[in-house]
Amino acid sequence: MVKRPTIHDLATAAGVSVATVDRVLNRRLPVREDTALRVVAAAERIGYHATALLRQRIEETPKRTFGFLLQKKDHEFYRNFAAALTDATREATAVQGRAFVEFIDEIVPATIAHRIREAAQKSDALAIVAVDHPLVNEAIARANKPVVTLLSDVAAPERTAYISVDSRRAGRTAGWAISRLSSAPGKIGILLGSHRYLSQELSEGSFRSYMREHAPEFQLLEPLVNLEDPRIAYEAVVDMIASNADLTGIYAAGGGAEGLVQALRDERAGNRVVAVCNELTSFTRSGLIDGTLDLVLDTPVTDIARKVVDIMARATIGESWDMVQTIQLQATLIIRESL
Repeated sequence: MVKRPTIHDLATAAGVSVATVDRVLNRRLPVREDTALRVVAAAERIGYHATALLRQRIEETPKRTFGFLLQKKDHEFYRNFAAALTDATREATAVQGRAFVEFIDEIVPATIAHRIREAAQKSDALAIVAVDHPLVNEAIARANKPVVTLLSDVAAPERTAYISVDSRRAGRTAGWAISRLSSAPGKIGILLGSHRYLSQELSEGSFRSYMREHAPEFQLLEPLVNLEDPRIAYEAVVDMIASNADLTGIYAAGGGAEGLVQALRDERAGNRVVAVCNELTSFTRSGLIDGTLDLVLDTPVTDIARKVVDIMARATIGESWDMVQTIQLQATLIIRESL
């Protein structure tokens, strides 16, 4: 009598753990689609008795395509974010998710709106990083798909949800750090990626609010826009240092951190200028280590990716979900000693 293959035999044949096979059978926890298919193929090969059930588990899970429109492909942060979003889509349990990620290198509303319209035609739901502009809002309204805004919100009431770090807390944290770490009161520069990023607008306003309340002896300069371009940020910081002998701090509320770090290094200003920026990358990490940067407010991209994919999945399969449409996470505070 031929012994019937057991779940242990199937796990061995598929090259996975018994727990993984159990997850495919009972849909308990996330399993990558390619792993689930490998388990089914192994079950068919060895004649496992529950092969039909395994195949049914895969077939009954709805298939969805999620589109993600991010900024600046040459930025390490967005490449890391793209990887996190792709992984989260692959690991989704409510749907069999397929992700496509596209990058938009220009912060031009007409370009972003055009890309939203294109992506909406080939996806079941969209998540976007975008500036707030009537053209962008109109594209979202006409997408006829669930649209989630990432990192920065827009005014379009048709958007499904907004997920980011808490910009108000981030701005006030930057104010606390610069006012506490500065050796003496002086001028403070502010860098923005664009005035149309609502999250950056809120970060700047909250930064100014903290300084008015707790450190009025400092003078805040008008913000300089760098379009998330390190080269523009570099020139802005070099000019800021040259024009303000009493410059004591810089808060980069938007992108361009690489330009900030390089300018402070080239001008040998890292010792007298307290610098706070966003996102831990290989470049900002090196800036923390050599003392050029004092604090990095890092976005928890893995947590954001999981939450946005969960919302997109539920929105596309018709499940009801809570009415809280804004989800704000705490930025991770990173200094040299915490690396």
